[in-house]
Amino acid sequence: MIYDYRTATLSPPDRALCDFAVKLTLAPAAMGETDIASLRAHGFDDEAITVATQVIAYFNYINRIADGLGVEPEAWMTPPKEEWQRRRGRDFLAT
Repeated sequence: MIYDYRTATLSPPDRALCDFAVKLTLAPAAMGETDIASLRAHGFDDEAITVATQVIAYFNYINRIADGLGVEPEAWMTPPKEEWQRRRGRDFLAT
């Protein structure tokens, strides 16, 4: 399913980055050197790991602010699954 990266066809580095993002999101206190080593083993250098960590943490922060304040997503942010599937290829190609 496209909503679950674990069932998507991803390269091993992309899969490792997604695993890192999930762990940082759900269990930040459990992060350790092995998590960094896993990314390094997939070709990420210290700069890429730092940037990825900052982006992941920023989105977690913003989502917690929005959730904490009860901010409802805009309609365009939550299209039905079928609409998202239809648009995603076109949107990626446009960027």
